[in-house]
Amino acid sequence: MQKPFRVNNQIRILEVTVIDDQGKQLGKMRTFDALQMAKERGLDLVEVGPNVQPPIAKIMDYGKYIYQKERQEKKAKNKQKDQELKTVRVGFKTGNHDLNFKASHVNEFLKEGHMVKIELTLRGREKALSHIGREKLDKFLKTITEPHIMGDPPKRSPFGWIVVIRKDAKLKNQN
Repeated sequence: MQKPFRVNNQIRILEVTVIDDQGKQLGKMRTFDALQMAKERGLDLVEVGPNVQPPIAKIMDYGKYIYQKERQEKKAKNKQKDQELKTVRVGFKTGNHDLNFKASHVNEFLKEGHMVKIELTLRGREKALSHIGREKLDKFLKTITEPHIMGDPPKRSPFGWIVVIRKDAKLKNQN
């Protein structure tokens, strides 16, 4: 949430640039006169541009403005889908049946709109064969039938290979 605006008597500067409630620029005027104009209209004087000289003040219904802003933020929050990062671990020695089973889980996660982190773990001497591990990861990615894209190419980690994929919005399979 941003810093609240200064309203009415909180504005301590002598002169402000005023915009009325219709959006028309009234130009520079004394803060006292701008406050009087706002009170005559039954509205508030709100400092919207404090960083310029002289500051910009707008005549508006401040309570209504705050209410609408909160509603917009609430709507945006509701629209924002909870996107979780799911993790699937695959071992160097994992068999084909288990790979297909894990690929079906990845497909479900992608259908639900989640991002999926796939980790191919290498243990002990398997780390010396990391190029074979990378090939196995590429093979596993090809078994995923749901259209997806990779955020970044697979990365080498101390424990093996890691790649993060997400559902492709254009419904094209880009591996």
